[in-house]
Amino acid sequence: MLFRVASSQCAESADMEELRRVPLDDPDSLLPGGFWAAVTVWLERPQVANKRLCGARIEARGRTLRPSAQAECGPRQGQGHGLEREPGQGSRADREGTAPAADLDLLWNRVSQSLVHSNPEILTFYGPSLGSPPEAAQELDLVLRTVIPKASPHFPFTEPKKELVVQDVSSGSVTFLPLEEDNEENLEVKMSNVYQLRLHHSEGEWFISVLIFCPERWHSDGVVYPKPTWLAEELLSKLARWAVENRKSEFKSTLSLVSVLRYGRMYQELKEKYRDMVKVWPEVTDPEKFVYEDVAIATYLLILWEEERAEKGITTKQSFVDLGCGNGLLVHILSNEGHPGRGIDVRRRKIWDMYGPQTQLEEGSITPSDKTLFPGVDWLIGNHSDELTPWIPVIAARSSYTCRFFVLPCCFFDFVGRYRRRQSKKTQYREYLDFVLEVGLSCGFHVQEDCLRIPSTKRVCLIGKSRTYLPSAEVWMDEQRTRYLHSRQGLPQSLPGGGHAPSVPQIAAHDDDAGHQDSHRTFDAGAECMPEGLAAERGTGAPATGLWVPGFCPREKAERVRNCAALPRDFIDQVVLQVANLLLDGKRFNTGNSEAGSLKTWNGGGSLSLAEVAAELNSETLQQLKRECGGLQTLLRNSHQVFEVLNGRVHIRDWRRELQREKPPEGKRSLSAEVFKTRICWFFTHHPDGCVLPAACCPFAHGLEELRPSQTLKKQRQAP
Repeated sequence: MLFRVASSQCAESADMEELRRVPLDDPDSLLPGGFWAAVTVWLERPQVANKRLCGARIEARGRTLRPSAQAECGPRQGQGHGLEREPGQGSRADREGTAPAADLDLLWNRVSQSLVHSNPEILTFYGPSLGSPPEAAQELDLVLRTVIPKASPHFPFTEPKKELVVQDVSSGSVTFLPLEEDNEENLEVKMSNVYQLRLHHSEGEWFISVLIFCPERWHSDGVVYPKPTWLAEELLSKLARWAVENRKSEFKSTLSLVSVLRYGRMYQELKEKYRDMVKVWPEVTDPEKFVYEDVAIATYLLILWEEERAEKGITTKQSFVDLGCGNGLLVHILSNEGHPGRGIDVRRRKIWDMYGPQTQLEEGSITPSDKTLFPGVDWLIGNHSDELTPWIPVIAARSSYTCRFFVLPCCFFDFVGRYRRRQSKKTQYREYLDFVLEVGLSCGFHVQEDCLRIPSTKRVCLIGKSRTYLPSAEVWMDEQRTRYLHSRQGLPQSLPGGGHAPSVPQIAAHDDDAGHQDSHRTFDAGAECMPEGLAAERGTGAPATGLWVPGFCPREKAERVRNCAALPRDFIDQVVLQVANLLLDGKRFNTGNSEAGSLKTWNGGGSLSLAEVAAELNSETLQQLKRECGGLQTLLRNSHQVFEVLNGRVHIRDWRRELQREKPPEGKRSLSAEVFKTRICWFFTHHPDGCVLPAACCPFAHGLEELRPSQTLKKQRQAP
């Protein structure tokens, strides 16, 4: 591959333009380090800011000297200089065409010489220090990356773009040089679409700015290269916020173990292939959330397994068992894509009948024991598998030496009962992930962690692909597993006050995804429900007699509704009225139109955090709410007419804004027509200023004379 640099002849008056400069408030003294942390996010995870991107792949990193110091002698090698491939790229990078270090070295050599000889005007764009004499030369950090757009029917011709990113720590600047490949596979450095992010410090104040080189030549494709106004407004605002945020992520970046480019393309293909499932979804759960979430998980697994086959040099597709398959859509997709497998769940779902006979779904229970092993299966899957989550690495390890696992933990369960926190310095979610990781390590797996792109707050998966020991050490290793299980049993299992740890059905899962009952996979007790085909013998491993631990309590087959919907109506009304009065005491008055069309004052109330609201409720109310999934937050979100819960804060809902929002999808519009005026308007009845909307515009009834019979109830009565 050859490299050349396109000459840029911009008018001298328009070589460089600062689009915008933003002051930074840095109370925690995070700068300049915070600026470089923000740049790293944009460099490695650009999809966080630009939603039209799938991500970025780092091809190579390196360090070299400024152009002024190396124009004659070429790139400096040795002592940590020169360019190296990004660690972890490996064979996957080879298959995707990642540039070798030698090519990148040659690329920078040509680019740097061009900057000094052919395009001297860009030296001022890099900053005054770039024109300093050789003896004052300092180093530059270089990154070669590929920016990957989302596969979208709206932008079908947008291809991945390569960029050479030059970071100059001493001058506080990072410059993005676009690369383009011609028909002869020569990389060309385009002087158009060159932009720079810069950190300034002047008179004790920090500023961040974005500049573009040759603004008259900027070409926007709407995806990889948005308009300059987007850089100035959207990107710069996000970078300014990230630069002074005093927080570090507890998790890895998304899709760190698979090809982002391959993921983006396959996800779009599968989304189009299975999108009709949204239209025929028979369950009560949100179809868009669950269909596209399972499409995303399936995409990840298919690419993970595809790369595993390439690494091992095999063509046979991996087999799997999904323990707690729920609605079974993940099993359906994986099976349709050629992987032999089946799903097991305690409760049959309506949608199972729609998949057809090629999707194997079994109704039955699993209790960890000798009778629940899968010696002929390649992968065990635990997708929101609740009480079985910590058991899946154990079952995989004891099924056979070659069995692997994938778990996506959600609710927090130990081997017996609910998981109890031991570390106050970590979030509960991070601590639980560390526990499941510890289980995998104790079972003899090399455990990897990754973050999926799914619409859920619980999106970190743990993967066990290989073992830490040889097959000959299996007997010894299984003894270590048994010791580990017994050591966990030695932890306190009773609740304060001497009560016993609750069984699984009694446990309230308090999390941000409280409304996803169908995503919670459930299991029933009793050997009579054991599905046919479960392995009754061990693979290559030491025997463990009977049940592995006493006290394991699978879920009941009939799952009690615990999303606050079954609470007494009087209780719900009392809590709603109490919380509304708390918010209305905020004395925030809005001006709205009355039914006569004149302006009137309407109290929209203030806002309170969930913790502040809970502090005002009595202990009996809180205890009753804690028995429900999601507790107070779920009750308030269920009271959609009255409240809006955003980022952990509760607000009175302003229905003027609701009507100004974009029109909902067709399916939701038809549902809204069915429920129009079928419920009394809470504000008309309880708010001191009445409803902010005129009766003709309000979707709820202003008095009994407007009340219509529910069409939904009519249909239910007419159903056979």
